[in-house]
Amino acid sequence: MVQTSRDDAGRIRGMGAVLHEEGAAFRVWAPHADRVFVMGDFNGWSKTDSPMENEGSGYWYADIGGAKAGQEYKFLVQNGELDLERIDPYARQVTNSVGSGIIYDPDGFDWQGDDFVIPAHNELIIYEMHIGSFFTTEDGQPGSFDTALEKLDHLVRLGVNAVQVMPIAEFAGDYSWGYNPAHIFAVESAYGGPDGFKNFVREAHRRGLAVILDVVYNHFGPSDLDLWQFDGWQENDKGGIYFYNDHRSETPWGDTRPDYGRPEVRQFILDNALMWLEEYHIDGLRYDMILYIRSVHGGDEEIPEGWSLMQWINQTIHERFPERILIAEDLRDNSAVTADVEHGGAGFHSQWDARFVHPIREAVIVAEDALRSMEAVSGAITFGYEGDAFHRVVYSESHDEVANGKARVPQEVSPDDPTGWYAQKRSTLAAGLVFTVPGIPMLFQGQEFLQGEWFRDDVPLDWDLKEDFHGLVRLYRDLARLRLNRGGVTRGLCGQHVRVFHLNEDEKVIAFQRWDEHGPGDDVVVVANFGNAFKEDYVIGLPGQGVWRLRCNSDAVVYSDDFGDSPAGDIDAREGEFDGLPASGALSIGPYTVLIYSQDRPE
Repeated sequence: MVQTSRDDAGRIRGMGAVLHEEGAAFRVWAPHADRVFVMGDFNGWSKTDSPMENEGSGYWYADIGGAKAGQEYKFLVQNGELDLERIDPYARQVTNSVGSGIIYDPDGFDWQGDDFVIPAHNELIIYEMHIGSFFTTEDGQPGSFDTALEKLDHLVRLGVNAVQVMPIAEFAGDYSWGYNPAHIFAVESAYGGPDGFKNFVREAHRRGLAVILDVVYNHFGPSDLDLWQFDGWQENDKGGIYFYNDHRSETPWGDTRPDYGRPEVRQFILDNALMWLEEYHIDGLRYDMILYIRSVHGGDEEIPEGWSLMQWINQTIHERFPERILIAEDLRDNSAVTADVEHGGAGFHSQWDARFVHPIREAVIVAEDALRSMEAVSGAITFGYEGDAFHRVVYSESHDEVANGKARVPQEVSPDDPTGWYAQKRSTLAAGLVFTVPGIPMLFQGQEFLQGEWFRDDVPLDWDLKEDFHGLVRLYRDLARLRLNRGGVTRGLCGQHVRVFHLNEDEKVIAFQRWDEHGPGDDVVVVANFGNAFKEDYVIGLPGQGVWRLRCNSDAVVYSDDFGDSPAGDIDAREGEFDGLPASGALSIGPYTVLIYSQDRPE
């Protein structure tokens, strides 16, 4: 049973339906209503038996004895001659997006002692997942939290340690990307509702996987939206109390931008963010496209109250949940997004990095080697925010980058042969950089087994590809192990520092150094060949003398029967400055290949 508290007048605190020992209390914000009633299974759906008390400041309250979890309910809001049946904006569960709210006990789920703590930011590998298409067991039905659980062990073996779940707030219909939330406090019923999601989080934690949730606060809906003109009031035929009622309502997804200046709406969004962390044990939040929270049309007109809202939410989370991670999608190279609130920043820990994904995709997708820019690749490797390598999330595929007129990297590389040699080689070249450059690496579902075409919410992943391309899965697993220093000899990949020391525009070769504190077992050298030619006895600089062990050769035949198995090996570095480093050595590298080197730690 929910732990409740009462105000000085004896009323239960909290919004929506709040269970207590004798029944349930209901509270709703409807400042322009003349009368409000609550109706549901507990009163035979009478429209008049359960009037709500006007508490002032636009809030209405009723306490219904005998109401219990699992019962359906709605509010009847009367404004003049308008009778408006509304789903509770704070409903934790709904029958569907146009149905009824369901009284839900947030404390009724058995977490079985779950006390998981997300890994440090420099040791995260994120896997972006869409529940509806990740894995399905029944034709014509979307995937669910339960079906997704069946494949979590694959992610554990792959080596990722965090799943980023695309939005799961209740949306219109059963198929959606999730970026059209109709009820932001309710968990999508087609996926399994609130207990289904809690079970998913608990089981992910048991496997060592953090869960980061994608949330949408830049707009609501636009369809199946009971919030629209919720209590009958509006201006300019706009959305009423929850929305801007002037030009600021306009977004790329409809005229449904929340009014970030209204205290009640600000509290509504803060309460939602905190709910996921408190009630669902979520390890972090990823805010969808905050550019449209902080500006009207993508930068032409700022929305100061949108920025201050993000600051307020993020600062509250920093104080109450200091171990959780906050990630933003802004894609405007804006360092203020990840700056501290105290210094005027938005207070996010990290942000999706357009300065990585776009040049890297361009470098591997363009057909002609001569058009690949090593300068652009170098910029993608070294770019950062606020002097912290892990203020950025780096990726070559995401839900946005593999849809909306774009496709998966293998499909873009070779539209006529998306499983062939070119597609395999150049997509894994991009992946090799994702795992080795500074930043938090992220994969998109199916990337590891060469899922082709483009992302669609009603087309599930082809899990047969996992067996067809088991070698590529192994490559991703090996890269993940190196990235997380599982062998104890690549600590530099978890470090802050990077230096591009070799850039050959003619030969299309680039090499860079990663380190945490320097030394054997720490310094890592990554060499990438962006050309379709084998290089033999190719000399590069190295941070020190001695043997540099080859930790990964992405051209190895163990990763694909189609690969060349080019004879890369260890490097014996000799004294003598080269590339601005104190030693040098020769290597061989296959076409479109990544090599990773480090030195053994002393015995």
